Amino acid sequence: MSATPPDRLAAGLEVTSFLRLAEARGGFGTVLHKGDESRGSILLVVLERGRQTGFLERTLQASGQYEWSDSGPDGADPARAAQYVAQRRRYDPDCWVIELDIPSSERFIAETIGAT
Repeated sequence: MSATPPDRLAAGLEVTSFLRLAEARGGFGTVLHKGDESRGSILLVVLERGRQTGFLERTLQASGQYEWSDSGPDGADPARAAQYVAQRRRYDPDCWVIELDIPSSERFIAETIGAT
């Protein structure tokens, strides 16, 4: 088993922190698909009051650093969202898919991708 890069938390640990963050903000989170504990990618499905508001994904940049970016289809069409998640899982079976239903989801997205 290869080591996790030093500038990145293990995926399982980062997932746990997102679930706790959602709870601390008055929402909740759930694991839709469990990925690789140490090296798995993470796809966040962000909702507010049951309405999907965005997707966030941690990706490796050309600089060698990991950054969160906005991804996935725009809009709240559940069929398109499900299709996107299924496509990501086919492409990367080690990908974690986490659903976070949190108040002020737009603010959470902006804070996570560093757009504040």
